[in-house]
Amino acid sequence: MTGSPQDAPPGSPVPRDPGSDPVVDPLLVRLRRREEAAFSEFVRQNQDQVFGIVFRYLRNRAEAEDVAQEVFVTVFKSIEGFRGESKISTWLFRIATNHAKNRLRYRGRRAHGRHREFEAVAEYAVDDGGVLGERPPRPDEAAAGYELEGTIGNALATLDPDHRKLIVLREIEGRTYEEMITMTGLAPGTLKSKLHRARHALMEAVQRQGGNRDDQG
Repeated sequence: MTGSPQDAPPGSPVPRDPGSDPVVDPLLVRLRRREEAAFSEFVRQNQDQVFGIVFRYLRNRAEAEDVAQEVFVTVFKSIEGFRGESKISTWLFRIATNHAKNRLRYRGRRAHGRHREFEAVAEYAVDDGGVLGERPPRPDEAAAGYELEGTIGNALATLDPDHRKLIVLREIEGRTYEEMITMTGLAPGTLKSKLHRARHALMEAVQRQGGNRDDQG
């Protein structure tokens, strides 16, 4: 009969319970390898929850869809920084909440700016795809922002011109759908579909940029 750990002589190592070892999520391993199929699976598993979180803040379906896609782009770019101290879903939902709050801040500042046409507009700094506020960024935040800006800029340069135009209008210039419809002459449904494809193309381009940077490093 095998004795219990309490029966072991003093100083003897207590056998580990195999069930106590941390379990590594296979999907997380694949995400860190930047497998496109893993990213698509991750989006399918979580897109409804992310949309729900964002929509509760924004109360606008089209804008919530935009921000939800931005959330997954941020996750893809930042996956190496996930330390595994919480569930990846917890990390994802925190990013979704931060993005939604940042969009609300942007809304307020943009509306305020329209009434102050001749006054200075508040400056923005970017960290993990979000607005930091009006304080000066720390050196590490500035460096991360410059690297992110360079990655996105390089990715944009590889896009089809039509895709690049839509991304610039919506994500960089902050145009509304109404403005984009007027500028492009596209029907609302066509614009939404093309913008969705443009964002997907950008995600793929960012993925390639990340892989190239890893190879060079």
